[in-house]
Amino acid sequence: MRDFLPADKARRERVLAVIRERYRAHGFDEIETPVMEDYDRLHAGIGGDNEKLSFSILKRGMDAESIRAAADDPAALADLGLRYDLTVPLARFYATNRAQLPTVFRAIQIAPVWRAERPQKGRYRQFLQCDIDIIGDASARAEAELMTASLDVLDALGLEGGSIRVNDRRVLDAMLDVFGFTPEERPGVLITIDKLDKVGPSGVVAELRERGAAAEAVDALAAYLDRPAGTPSFDDAGIRAALPTGIPDDVIAHLVALGETVAAARGADAPLVFDPFLVRGMGYYTGTIFELAHPSVDYSLGGGGRYDGMIGRFLGQQVPAVGFSIGFERIVDLLPDTAVQGERSVVLVHDRDVPLAHLLALKSGLVADGARVRVEQRAKNMKALLERSAADGYGEFATVGADTTAESLQFKPLS
Repeated sequence: MRDFLPADKARRERVLAVIRERYRAHGFDEIETPVMEDYDRLHAGIGGDNEKLSFSILKRGMDAESIRAAADDPAALADLGLRYDLTVPLARFYATNRAQLPTVFRAIQIAPVWRAERPQKGRYRQFLQCDIDIIGDASARAEAELMTASLDVLDALGLEGGSIRVNDRRVLDAMLDVFGFTPEERPGVLITIDKLDKVGPSGVVAELRERGAAAEAVDALAAYLDRPAGTPSFDDAGIRAALPTGIPDDVIAHLVALGETVAAARGADAPLVFDPFLVRGMGYYTGTIFELAHPSVDYSLGGGGRYDGMIGRFLGQQVPAVGFSIGFERIVDLLPDTAVQGERSVVLVHDRDVPLAHLLALKSGLVADGARVRVEQRAKNMKALLERSAADGYGEFATVGADTTAESLQFKPLS
């Protein structure tokens, strides 16, 4: 968990303003949910490995004896927990407030989440998530809206050239069935396949054999991984060529419709890449899954997928849902300072004898014109004062004497 100095905080807020503005432009509405959820809801088996990283909150009023008696049962010790993502709270929110929401609900959530991670570069115990979700639309249009809005965010931040890797959990299930893996084996097999980018085909095959997976199925997967393969085109022919025979036609048709819709929205060829081995580890995904990529880095900048089964757990009836999460912490670290500069910001450096009323009148005039203004008394070490102001995100300065007027202010760049 981190502190943010003023310049860092201002930078983050400027990026967030762009994200909010772009998402709202695409018809999404922002909501807010509590930072805590019921322990049972956070550990309902739908959060994957994140459930193991949940911070739990001790029940109030427990004495030492009752704590000792419940020491071996986390559920008896805690009744609440800090949210580890924004999807589980959204499902609960929708189930609770459905009568007041439109039939197709487009939600923005921008808020901190908490996971008991081992702190390291790029992994924090408290971090910000920026999610958009569409609930109530089972068509490819929903995924297409999420993708075009997220690509639009990258463009608005100056990160043009982004693309989205796409797959479908139904494709993965059908492939594993074609290869001959049993239903019981599949969760472990998917965990291993998810390492393909890191360990390569030979590493995946070796790990599956070590795990004792069905030998004939591993052989079939190995042969498939060894086939010559380029980057498939995102159309019917390209997707079919990248898959073994036996994949349901309706799943392929859904992916093709998605590609056509995104291409129409972007006014060019859709920046989508079909990846039959994209897994994404969350256990609640039921259909399309995707990850946001940019050529400047070798890691994803966001991702998401369809989770049609989750809301039904809270509502008692199935409701289609799909979401996309921008990796805010990764994006804000990737952007140069010049990409997120906002309003004009100036420092007025005044002499000691400048009347306070005169000084604040000059400041108020600049504020009224839309500038952000700080006043500083002239110091012996002017270099240090100006360097600190630049570090705090200010771009210009002007000196103010007793006779200075708004017209005679002369601004100079701080860097």
